[in-house]
Amino acid sequence: MNTIAERIYDYLKGFPPFNLLTRDQLLSISKSVDVIYLENNQFLFEIGQPVVNHFYVVRNGAIGLFRANNNLVDKCDEGDIFGLRALLRRGEYKLNAKAIEESIVYSISLENLETYITANADASQFLMASFASNVRVKNTEDDDFIETLQHSSEYTYLQTADYSKNPITCCIDTKINEAASIMTEKHVGSIVITKENKPIGIITDKDLRTQIATGKHSIEDSVSRIMSSPVITYPETITVAEAQIAMLKHKITHLCITKDGTNDSDLTGILSEHDIIVLRENNASALIKEIKRSRSAEQLKDIRQRTEKLLTRYLEQDIPIDFISRLVSAINDTITQRIIAFSITKMDKKPPAQFAWLAIGSQGRQEQLLMTDQDNALVFENVKTEEYENTKSYFLKLSDYINKDLEIVGFELCPAKMMANNPKWCKSVSEWSQQFNSWITTPDQDNLMLCTIFFDYEHVYGDVELVSKLSESIFESIDNHDIFLTYLGRNALQNPPPLSFFRQFLVEDDGEHKDQFDIKARAMMPLVDAARLLMLSHNIKAVNNTIERYEKLVELEPQNKDTYLFCIEAYKNLLTFRTEQGLRHNDSGRFIDLESLDKGNRLQLKRTFKAVKDVQELIKMRFKLSQLL
Repeated sequence: MNTIAERIYDYLKGFPPFNLLTRDQLLSISKSVDVIYLENNQFLFEIGQPVVNHFYVVRNGAIGLFRANNNLVDKCDEGDIFGLRALLRRGEYKLNAKAIEESIVYSISLENLETYITANADASQFLMASFASNVRVKNTEDDDFIETLQHSSEYTYLQTADYSKNPITCCIDTKINEAASIMTEKHVGSIVITKENKPIGIITDKDLRTQIATGKHSIEDSVSRIMSSPVITYPETITVAEAQIAMLKHKITHLCITKDGTNDSDLTGILSEHDIIVLRENNASALIKEIKRSRSAEQLKDIRQRTEKLLTRYLEQDIPIDFISRLVSAINDTITQRIIAFSITKMDKKPPAQFAWLAIGSQGRQEQLLMTDQDNALVFENVKTEEYENTKSYFLKLSDYINKDLEIVGFELCPAKMMANNPKWCKSVSEWSQQFNSWITTPDQDNLMLCTIFFDYEHVYGDVELVSKLSESIFESIDNHDIFLTYLGRNALQNPPPLSFFRQFLVEDDGEHKDQFDIKARAMMPLVDAARLLMLSHNIKAVNNTIERYEKLVELEPQNKDTYLFCIEAYKNLLTFRTEQGLRHNDSGRFIDLESLDKGNRLQLKRTFKAVKDVQELIKMRFKLSQLL
């Protein structure tokens, strides 16, 4: 062995996964390693470049991994591995890799990864662990949803792979031409040979090309002549990362899924390399890219429908509901932004003034997981009196285009007309300030209801400074009218815990939803209203999401930590439960037939009502409301 290879061997053996390899395996790798010298600030690879068939180990110095905005994602020091996920993902690099000091890097080929590392059980297990430990999902308090989305593709690697639940099979005596006919009829690229429903072999399109089309075997032969056997099996819980590593390790494109992950268990599915590609193309990050390339509301409708499938998959795999909520909200916001861009091109001229589009209600709180109706508003900058009518007319027409395209996508028009194409909800900054001030200074029941909707607004498009001015005006009005929070507090107590004296669920008495339970009005909104009120009392402007509001309250009021943590748990459960019900019944999930629930679901719902009771008791004490009720 030459001196350079010896030095590489001596270095790598001190770091995982190389220390898990046999001496011969690591020696073979060391002989083929490329040594790369990088000066400070020199790039190794950049965003958009095709991924090369190598991953890297830092020998000396440090390599920084940066986003396009030059934010540092990770710093790789001596012994650290990077570029591996990109190698498995293929395509283009998503990050810049740049030396942040003079550095030496070892470059290791995909061939070595397949031949020595993934073939070693311990080293392969380490790679799986590294996928998990390298996932970084920050719970940021800013509104930069792209930050969240960039991590969504990382989650993809740890998700359970979405395999085909109906594998096409045949018995070992089947002739090759018969198997090929079945594959053609079923439009599949593989067929599993089974015995008593246990997989014993597999044939793929590639086998038909290399074994039959070349004349090596006759189409009249039995499938046993060309099948790959034994098959590689995994349990139903296989993750995307496990699947990719297994396919690399065994140089195959299909995995058999069985009940317990062994060959002696019943076949339940088939997972192909194509399935992995489709899964990667249907994560939130990929959908966002498609939205930005879209050319019509009809295309956006298809993408939003695929978001429902993404939502279903995330729920099935127990990804945290608050993370799912941020991703779906980001998709909804990006769809809205694209539609606004379309709508501006339909107008006969550019906007005559700066404006901002606001999502209100559940979308404003980043909690609109299902395709519910629209709630939105528009604010435009103050203009001269003589320009006002033409300016407002322009924005009303623009809003009408936007609202109609959102309807095409699947967001129904609001029955109460709380949309920006309504003159009431399309106003200048000064008009909006006056409107909020009127609601705050005259807090009758109607105005309090509007406050609970409009206080949860989120900037989606346009001039963010207009929204900041509006927020400052609102809090100034609240500061000048302390009694408003007391009225808002009393309003927040209008929906007590939804159980009767006999501990039965309170259901609708009449109408379309008679005898059904309104999970939104009776369970979720009391927690939403309480969080909003408590945050307003602390003069906090920038946090609208209900879960994030309670998390902030934990920081602000450690003495009430247990109550707020209970509210977080309850709201997550309610949000999950409503979303699952909506997906199951293809509706908003709001009204629930209690007869369809099992005892466990009923008990879980009742537990959330205790959180409503606790936080409402806190509000009664805080705002001295007991004597007013």
